[in-house]
Amino acid sequence: MGNRPYENKQYRDEGGDTFMVKHIVMFKLLEKNDANMEKIINALKTLEGNIDVLRSVEIGVDFTLSERSYDIVLTTEFDDREGLKAYSPHPKHLPVVEIIRPLCSASVVVDYEF
Repeated sequence: MGNRPYENKQYRDEGGDTFMVKHIVMFKLLEKNDANMEKIINALKTLEGNIDVLRSVEIGVDFTLSERSYDIVLTTEFDDREGLKAYSPHPKHLPVVEIIRPLCSASVVVDYEF
């Protein structure tokens, strides 16, 4: 994890091994409507069980509808950083990105070890 002071070292065991990696992506739709929501959710659902390094998938839809809210969140888990690294170019992940990208005005991501 390096020497950056903001990195949380409490999530390492005594041997320095990391635990798992959580990858969270939030999507803000360009045009929020039922058809676009369904397209994105259905695309995200295809990830589960189709990518060997992907350990869990959770999809959530915002209910607060505030100005600051994003519309959909994807939470995924991997065994380690290498799993996350293998996920991005995976042939089952890339078509999902191609479906979602034109439907969104923005997305944000955070990756952390736990």
